[in-house]
Amino acid sequence: MKLAEALNLRADLQKYVEQLRSRLVDNVKVQEGDQPAEQPTVLFTELNNVIPELESLIVRINLTNTQVMIGDKTMTELLATKDVLKKKIEIYRSAYSRSIIRNERYSRNEVRFVSAIDGESLQKKINTMSKEYRELDMKIQQANWSTELMD
Repeated sequence: MKLAEALNLRADLQKYVEQLRSRLVDNVKVQEGDQPAEQPTVLFTELNNVIPELESLIVRINLTNTQVMIGDKTMTELLATKDVLKKKIEIYRSAYSRSIIRNERYSRNEVRFVSAIDGESLQKKINTMSKEYRELDMKIQQANWSTELMD
């Protein structure tokens, strides 16, 4: 199985576990005299069957990510770089968005706000980081589809 297929399977299993959690929560308490729509014991059995499969898959994905080299870095290192770069871009975008001045003064006596940053250069940095993020993501995706999942 390719790493990308394992990642898709992991996402499916995580969604299924979340659905089981939701169904369990909805069925553990009913009015006296009523029956739950689904038996909690059956749902617990399903959950207990799928959790080990999910755990095993996560372990195999993590082991694979620590062993796969892309250039001079492991997949794990590139994924960490990607996550941090995404967060940095989000923060820069928030700062840029907040720096845009909309002068909505109704008289000269009201407070006037001015930007404390150069929005144009900040936007260029955002664009550069976004391009770097896309290129990094493409490298990772390419490796995901060409790498066999380790046992």
